[in-house]
Amino acid sequence: MKEIRLKGKTIVITGASSGAGRAAAVEFSQHQPNLVLASRNLEALEEVANECREFGADVLTVETDVTDPKAVIALANAANDWHNRLDIWINNAGVLAAGDFDSTPIEVHEQVIKTNLLGYMNGAHAAMPFFKAQEHGVLINNISVGGYLPVPYGAGYSASKFGITGFTEALRGELSQWPEIHVCDLYPAFLDTPGIQHAGNYTGKQLKPAPPVYDPKRLAEAMVNVANDPQNSTYVGSTSVLLKISHALFPGLTTKLTGAIMRRYLKKAAPIQSTSGNVFNTVNYGMAPYGGFGIAGKPRAHRKYIAAGLATGLIAGVCLTLFRK
Repeated sequence: MKEIRLKGKTIVITGASSGAGRAAAVEFSQHQPNLVLASRNLEALEEVANECREFGADVLTVETDVTDPKAVIALANAANDWHNRLDIWINNAGVLAAGDFDSTPIEVHEQVIKTNLLGYMNGAHAAMPFFKAQEHGVLINNISVGGYLPVPYGAGYSASKFGITGFTEALRGELSQWPEIHVCDLYPAFLDTPGIQHAGNYTGKQLKPAPPVYDPKRLAEAMVNVANDPQNSTYVGSTSVLLKISHALFPGLTTKLTGAIMRRYLKKAAPIQSTSGNVFNTVNYGMAPYGGFGIAGKPRAHRKYIAAGLATGLIAGVCLTLFRK
């Protein structure tokens, strides 16, 4: 592994007030960069900033709604003006809404796509002129397994994440003539973050992430490694790789199984009132890196679930192949 050399570099992280973004801010801060932290929740950002300063990072906070292109351009300008450089931009801000497609308000689907897809495009659009002017830069897009695995009862979310994957590949093709400008994708498996707590929820049932859930610190470490040594695509967690293989080999079956698992869970889950969560506005709860869903940081528990999932996938694939003959 290459020596981490990020000291003095200017790094922008969107969605830095909680979850994976907050974990990434703390992880990067240990390498003493110039950190620019952005989100809609300025109060929570200041808390993160103070934590990062304890590790020796220089920190600037900028209240930013990534759905507003002008606000994102202002963020990029503030980052560059601060230390006269913009080295790394991490698109991380995202929202989730769950529910039957036609039972979820269309404006909710629209806002999910504005935040997750257009927010990432806004970030890239704002950062790219600086990267080209200095002839180097790293754009990191935190996509998740949702970038290739459909999420039933999260149609807007799936549309946004699949869209990011396509956008990233197209942008990477455009930038092939700029060898020192890198576009990097991260595909983490399910994380123990407050994202589910913040989600818009129109299922009528309490939501929890599907096991195994991973420690967001693993994603944060991957972000640091990719920022230091850019790679096109990075899969965080063995489950991410297995789900990728499963959907590539048996796309129809994987989608059906995912839908069946969701329906089984929702049938048994505790009832809850519908909410738009943080889809339209920030919230003032669950601003920690962790969501408290249990097995983060316990790799043996991961292996148990991974082995079961792999076995199930292989058996299902073999059965499907036999039935088709």
